[in-house]
Amino acid sequence: MTNLPANGPGPGANDAQSTGGGSGNPRPATRAKHTRVIAKNGDSSDPGGAHRPWGAAEAAQLAADDHTVDLISLGKQIRHLRKQREMSLDDLGAAVGSAASQLSLIENGKKEPKLSMLRALARALGVSSDELLGSEPPNRRVALEIALERAQRSAQYQALGLPNVKPSGRTPTEILEALVGLHREVERQVNLHTATPEEARRANTELRRRMRDKDNYFGDIEAEARTLLNGVDYAGGPLSQHQIADLAAYLRFTLHHVDDLPHSTRSVTDLKHRRIYLTQVGTGAHDPRTVLLQALASHVLQHDVPRTYLEFLGQRVATNYLAAALLIPESSAVAFLRQKMTGKEIAVEDLRDNFAVSYEAAAHRFTNLATHHLGIRTHFQKVHKSGIIFKAYENDDVAFPADPTGAIEGQPVCRYWTSRQVFDVPDKFNAFNQYTDTATGTYWCTARTERSADGLFSLSIGVPYEAAKWFRGKETKARSVSKCPDPDCCRNPPRALAESWAGQVWPTARAASSQLAAMPLGSFPGVDETEVYQFLERHSKD
Repeated sequence: MTNLPANGPGPGANDAQSTGGGSGNPRPATRAKHTRVIAKNGDSSDPGGAHRPWGAAEAAQLAADDHTVDLISLGKQIRHLRKQREMSLDDLGAAVGSAASQLSLIENGKKEPKLSMLRALARALGVSSDELLGSEPPNRRVALEIALERAQRSAQYQALGLPNVKPSGRTPTEILEALVGLHREVERQVNLHTATPEEARRANTELRRRMRDKDNYFGDIEAEARTLLNGVDYAGGPLSQHQIADLAAYLRFTLHHVDDLPHSTRSVTDLKHRRIYLTQVGTGAHDPRTVLLQALASHVLQHDVPRTYLEFLGQRVATNYLAAALLIPESSAVAFLRQKMTGKEIAVEDLRDNFAVSYEAAAHRFTNLATHHLGIRTHFQKVHKSGIIFKAYENDDVAFPADPTGAIEGQPVCRYWTSRQVFDVPDKFNAFNQYTDTATGTYWCTARTERSADGLFSLSIGVPYEAAKWFRGKETKARSVSKCPDPDCCRNPPRALAESWAGQVWPTARAASSQLAAMPLGSFPGVDETEVYQFLERHSKD
């Protein structure tokens, strides 16, 4: 879940991918595309479905997208059929009992006809209503006209203040090809310039808002997890590596452990031959169960190649969520947490130990279930020893620091919060618990530190003061006061130090090069597609 807000690790495939090949157990019946974090604003006439640069800002939502009827396509279809039958607007108006001016608005995609008018138009044009409403353009020229109309209605084009081009029957097709091509190139260039860390921060902010609106609980993914667990006769307790292998077989995938997995990947799924490639050597950085479950989750959730960075992050949220829902199944986890709640002994480390997962995975999963099942509002943080927030989630109104875009990641957290104080605690074996008075109320938080390849991090779960009674460690005497965002709380140095050293120091910042670079391009950010294709080409001959 790198660079994602906390979502309970975790917060589609084509038809060919959904059905698979060969014999064996059928896939579960429920395969709707889950948790579409961002709508697709694509153009069905876009030949080849070419990849777009990563970090792209979301395309403006067209007015037609908010209708059951695609007004632009419908209008072009009516005009095409009318001209094919050599009818004028007046002729068609007389046939359906409408003024030519009203029909012109319909043909130009500016008015939605009533159902009775649609039926009348279909009869007059000699087609069925279904044909009239068909989304596929009747020919290449009409597809180009639709693409041009949509491009000219986009907010991006409207902001330029340029006139719209209204093609007539005498406009050469090659002119339309050129205009549509220019619009696509302009969009590509704009996307290149927006493929920045700022765009990634905005995407994270939007995802966190959506997760907060759902209390970080996604019922459709939980249901998908239950279906899969039933398919392998899961009875309770930690999900074993053997059961996960059974799950892969249930979904008709074979597992292949190799020693030449592309360096930029954790796994590679060959959808053509229904193979999942995993590394033979464990790195220790990632639970091998999680890596395999995430590979299966992308298939189960029927993810398409994402077109924007927001959609990419959303898919990561969904796959991580499903993987966590399988490793820490809802029914077992909720029963466990309710038992602990009855004894007023909830502890993240107990959830970790009971399901044999990492502390971070247990903390994330707690945020999925706490509010929906236990009525406990909560927040989560993953903070680097430097004080910088790497991941965060809240639905309890705690005031995280944020930049002007609303992003939390990359911001320094108050040094008096539990997530910072834990670094100075000598006892690294037990959880550190603390009450903190903040501008939005008093919170009880529990935190631990863990080391990873990127350094030392704290992982903390917090709840409002009144909910502390349900947790082990509520009796802690540790207490602090945070006055942030007041800069005199911890941002500004103490006056005596400032008077002594101001103007006498020139530190060199330890900035990561990634902070200065644009988000990587390609279908999957950070993945070398050529290397992946070469890898699959080698192994497809095995």
